[in-house]
Amino acid sequence: MATTSISMRRLFGSTAMTVLFVSLRGSSFASAFCAPASRNMFRLRSGALFSSTTSSDTTFWRSNQDCWRPDVRDVERISFGQPAKKKGTGSRGIPHRLNEDERRSFDQARRQGFLQVTGSAWRSQRRDAPLLNTFRSLSDARGKPAIVLHKLSPTSSGEHEDKLVVDLSPLRFPDEFDAVGKEAKAMIQAEYNLESCVEDVEEGGGADDEGLDIVEASDEDQYETRPIYQLPPFQLEWNVSRQEGKIIGKYLAEIFETIEKSASKSKKQRGVKPGKGRRSGGYGIG
Repeated sequence: MATTSISMRRLFGSTAMTVLFVSLRGSSFASAFCAPASRNMFRLRSGALFSSTTSSDTTFWRSNQDCWRPDVRDVERISFGQPAKKKGTGSRGIPHRLNEDERRSFDQARRQGFLQVTGSAWRSQRRDAPLLNTFRSLSDARGKPAIVLHKLSPTSSGEHEDKLVVDLSPLRFPDEFDAVGKEAKAMIQAEYNLESCVEDVEEGGGADDEGLDIVEASDEDQYETRPIYQLPPFQLEWNVSRQEGKIIGKYLAEIFETIEKSASKSKKQRGVKPGKGRRSGGYGIG
């Protein structure tokens, strides 16, 4: 009768377990321990232990949850022209109401994790880009970066040179923007051999923003209390081809977990119609 003992140490929670295998030819104990059900249970427990210890190690970004943020439902309401329940979600100086084409792009962006727009998405009737404003507000409500692929006109050689932009301001941790941006650019460089076309861009204080009280990026306290349209963007940009933009956009969407798998096509809410007043869901709130 041959007996072999193998000591295997596994840490489950705070308990150390030493398993002693006794290999006995024809033994019912050995056959019971090596049964498929026992092996499967062992794999499940060890797999759960491995995943719980490695998932947090791969995340290089985080979002501030102890700050003012809009509600996702409120963002949807103002995109239809209805008033938000939470004060500060929208502004009369920042249009958020979407037309039919913008609505389709907005719904698609929620499912894909990144927004695709033509050019700057500027709408002359509103003298702004309601789609970009609404998508940035949605990203802020979810605490995720806003990823946008700007589809630009073909160059003189006939090639598409689009621009992929990642705005980190919805994370609301200004001290960490530089570190997160560098890590994201390094990952894109390693994965696709593509360098960022510009340094990190902070915008704000334009001619159209005079009445909006845009804060400085260095004012950290404002990131905890101000709505996103009063905070300057912190952008990473890449010049990409059309195909590269979609592939890298999907890659970044997985990294920053911006994909809404359960997002469905938004339905027009009751009582929404063009009107003059805010109460009737008019154009007064964007």
